[in-house]
Amino acid sequence: MRVVLQRSKEANVKVENKVVGSISKGFLLLVGITHEDNTDDAAVLAEKIVNLRVFEDEHGKMNHSLLDVKGEILSVSQFTLYGDCRKGRRPNFMNAAKPEQALAIYEVFNTLLKEKGVQVQTGQFGAMMDVSLVNDGPVTLILESK
Repeated sequence: MRVVLQRSKEANVKVENKVVGSISKGFLLLVGITHEDNTDDAAVLAEKIVNLRVFEDEHGKMNHSLLDVKGEILSVSQFTLYGDCRKGRRPNFMNAAKPEQALAIYEVFNTLLKEKGVQVQTGQFGAMMDVSLVNDGPVTLILESK
């Protein structure tokens, strides 16, 4: 499982020009799932993400977690994170999980985040989406479960 985490001041996702998810301070997560992933991978990353200390304290040091600052999450499924561009000019998506498997793990991941006390908004799985972000910092990290 691969997540691109972007610390945000605000973010939203639209499907067919309609906002389906929107947050203020928190994380925009682009979530990719490979065929080797399972719910254990979702649990590892959910725990890591809510406790990752990337928000500044009163001294400007990254010492506070999403839970500490009562931040929100906008979680967007992103199968293209497993695109392989090493050969040719068109990405190969063979490493991305099939939609049925990916959806099941993605839903578990979002549920686990909510169970940790975080407000979670999502995009629409499998849809063409327009994602907007005001990246805070900018802070962008890549997390992997393996």
